Amino acid sequence: MSQHAESSQHTEPSPHTERSQQARPKKQQTQPAPSDIKRWRQYLADERAEAAVYRDLAQNRQGEERDILLALAEAEGRHEAHWLALLGDRAGKPRPASIRSRLLGFLARHFGSVFVLALAQRAEGRSPYAKDPNATDAMAADEQIHEEVVRGLATRGRNRLAGTFRAAVFGANDGLVSNLSLVMGMAASGVASSVVLLSGIAGLLAGAISMGAGEFISVRSQRELLAATRPTQVTLLAAPKLDLEHNELLLVYLARGMTQEAAEHRVAERMGLLPCDCDPSLSLQPELPDVENQHEAVGTAWGAALSSFCFFASGAVVPILPFVFGLTGVAALVVAGVLVGIALLITGATVGLLSGTSPLTRGLRQLAIGLGAAAVTYLLGLVFGTVVH
Repeated sequence: MSQHAESSQHTEPSPHTERSQQARPKKQQTQPAPSDIKRWRQYLADERAEAAVYRDLAQNRQGEERDILLALAEAEGRHEAHWLALLGDRAGKPRPASIRSRLLGFLARHFGSVFVLALAQRAEGRSPYAKDPNATDAMAADEQIHEEVVRGLATRGRNRLAGTFRAAVFGANDGLVSNLSLVMGMAASGVASSVVLLSGIAGLLAGAISMGAGEFISVRSQRELLAATRPTQVTLLAAPKLDLEHNELLLVYLARGMTQEAAEHRVAERMGLLPCDCDPSLSLQPELPDVENQHEAVGTAWGAALSSFCFFASGAVVPILPFVFGLTGVAALVVAGVLVGIALLITGATVGLLSGTSPLTRGLRQLAIGLGAAAVTYLLGLVFGTVVH
């Protein structure tokens, strides 16, 4: 065989070799275009900023959450090294990060709240690496995984906020929409501005008290229902006295959803026939479910009631502010509508941020619903006023 023939032979690359080549940065055959360099430098700046965000968030966390955030920062550091390798001596002075990354950094340093994680979740989901030919497949996969990691961390925070936050947001929105509708309807009927103001104040007080009482009853009832489903430790007390030939302890575990095999295993434990939990896969452990986490997501009855009362009142006061400061007629209604519209946009955007969706879309949805309800009530007020007069 000739030397040329020998050199022309090749062996099939192993899957490991293919993956390694796939994960390596693509070599540049030609001088990169100025647009490429600009894009790489922006990627570099954003990776540095995102790594700093995760490190800042980690300072306010402990244990597992802190380790996860630091691991995310380390991964962003690997991406940073990729762009540095491509840029070489063209990296130049550090570019400022994007406005989004800088906003995340500011929030992480000063607040470190779940809102930052929700924003970070959206940022990871928008990564351009999947379509960029200069980013590796591994980097694109990293960003997809990062989105899920951040989603999990954000979910923990959402669960901690869920009960009270839900009552606060619903209370504020109800106050804004219901009192604006009331004011619009009363004004359209032709009554005096003083009557509109008094109606608005009455609507504020009645609605706030009603919302607070309703939330208290709702959350207290929900917690009582959860408590009613909590298994007791009666099996431990009754097991030694049970009749082995008519052992109803098996029914307890079957009713809790265990399989026949798992239930028989647990019965044997409780009856003392097994000295230990010999097969953990057949045992529901611990004996009690994680009721604490369920209650954490529901919130406390007093916390939900107070939040609902205060936020309903804060929302309901907005539509009557123009009348409080002496405006009357159409001017007062226009100002009230504008103020309520701004507040609805803010509350909608807040919900959007917390849920990891578009703040603008959620804000516009809240605005459309609120002003739509007020417009319908205004038309009904016109009809009612015409009939009465």
